[in-house]
Amino acid sequence: MSIDFLISVLNNVDTPKKINRNNAAIIVLEHPKLIKHLVTITFDVDNKLCVKAAWILEWICTHYDIVYLSPYIDFFTENLKNLKNDSVLRCCAKICENLATAYSSKENNTAKKWILNKNIDTIIEIGFDWLITDQKIAVKAYSMTFLYVFGIEKDWVHPELKHIISSNVIHESKGCEARGRKILKLMK
Repeated sequence: MSIDFLISVLNNVDTPKKINRNNAAIIVLEHPKLIKHLVTITFDVDNKLCVKAAWILEWICTHYDIVYLSPYIDFFTENLKNLKNDSVLRCCAKICENLATAYSSKENNTAKKWILNKNIDTIIEIGFDWLITDQKIAVKAYSMTFLYVFGIEKDWVHPELKHIISSNVIHESKGCEARGRKILKLMK
């Protein structure tokens, strides 16, 4: 299957309704070579289909398995800094939260083998950037969560996260305040 086929699939996704995202995800998963193109389009900030690609990539990582991202984890983490679109940022922040959850899981999974320290460090760096810049509530909420999870192993993260939540994030909105208070409570 080619990128042109994926483009036709993405063009047929009218709205981010669950059924639309799931149907597109099933088509992509039936042709796993399309995942590489899906990741590439997600980070092609000049492509109007980047939003739809991000919707589908997030759906696959959340509802099927985060392991589908494993061959592209370096590309994914290295390009997070280039994102501009709010919808794409939200999707990728949620994927980062899923990566943290998979990595920290006590269940038997392969995440610890393919999510490397360099990937975690990049995700942590972008998460702090997202917290201190003008981002939507969902991006900040996902960032607080994955920073908390990765901070369990990286002892320098929690003090920084606590400071940023207490001094800035908690005062931004009801949603940020609620998530911030939850994360602060977990860090006690």
